[in-house]
Amino acid sequence: MESHSFYNGQKPHVVCVPYPAQGHINPMLKLAKLLHARGFHITFVNTIYNHNRLLRSCGPNALDGIPSFRFESIPDGLPETHVDAMQDTTALCQSTMKNCLAPLKELLRRINARDDIPPVSCIVYDDCMSFALDAAEELGVLRLLFWTTSACGFMAYIHFYLFIEKGLCPVKGG
Repeated sequence: MESHSFYNGQKPHVVCVPYPAQGHINPMLKLAKLLHARGFHITFVNTIYNHNRLLRSCGPNALDGIPSFRFESIPDGLPETHVDAMQDTTALCQSTMKNCLAPLKELLRRINARDDIPPVSCIVYDDCMSFALDAAEELGVLRLLFWTTSACGFMAYIHFYLFIEKGLCPVKGG
């Protein structure tokens, strides 16, 4: 069922910014597909590293998509590597926070300068990619945090206080 809602007379345009790891990209991609099915224009932003990994694994045209669902990429700030493995999580977290705001803002400027797609109306960002909040605020668009935790992780988070109450955390000894 297609939605025909419009934002300022145009199709709403959501930019999705997941943390560059499979457990974050996959849920964000599912959300993006659901929004697209409801009539939203989607720009899905991967890091160049993950964008290239997807192209290598799925073929050079795998991310061509359709006109209202586009894939874009920004650098993560880490040195280039051709190793096809997950990047160091600590280094990636530090690098994205330090190096991704400017490339994201530039990408948003390029998107909004185009005449063939609607301007960005919302940024959905992963909790680990909080620099996207700054970009959304500067652009003056709606910003939504998307937390990609698993059901098991969520249950652990909401019950963590029990570990503390029972003296199980922090772990004592070594």
